[in-house]
Amino acid sequence: MARSSTFTINRTELRRILVAFGMSEKNIANIFSTMDKAHKHINVIAFASLLEKTGFDRDKMANVFRRLGMDDITISNVFSMVDEQKISAETGRIYSATLDFS
Repeated sequence: MARSSTFTINRTELRRILVAFGMSEKNIANIFSTMDKAHKHINVIAFASLLEKTGFDRDKMANVFRRLGMDDITISNVFSMVDEQKISAETGRIYSATLDFS
């Protein structure tokens, strides 16, 4: 059963968090550009995949998600869905959680 949640963060705070975990300004700019193209609203699975593509490891991602207010069960579910997406498993099941920033 899909669960829906929205996590909101402003651009400055998200940048601060990503910098604190060692992300380069170039990667942050790429992430913000992608999010801007998505009208500043992105599915958490897509966001996790985007972070992963920058070389962010899952421990860092989990800490970012915790700062957004996600609990460990939700974070675990996000990582499971990212893995499923990678292998194109269960394509009909969608986890509906989004991240909004201003």
